[in-house]
Amino acid sequence: MVRAALYEAANVMLTRASKFSTLKRWALEVAKRRGMRRAKVALARKLATVLHRLWVEGSEFRFGRETAAA
Repeated sequence: MVRAALYEAANVMLTRASKFSTLKRWALEVAKRRGMRRAKVALARKLATVLHRLWVEGSEFRFGRETAAA
């Protein structure tokens, strides 16, 4: 179920989300090279990595680089 949820989150980020992010830009570059299906799977894996790091470190998610630098 987690796998399906991560894939669906990646699908929504690439197809429906209007807010642009570095993750979306990265996935669109992968889509240009390898295709949209592989880009969605790659983005789902990257999202899983981000979520795992947040869980292990106990930190909060900060959207974008500008808030991380502040």
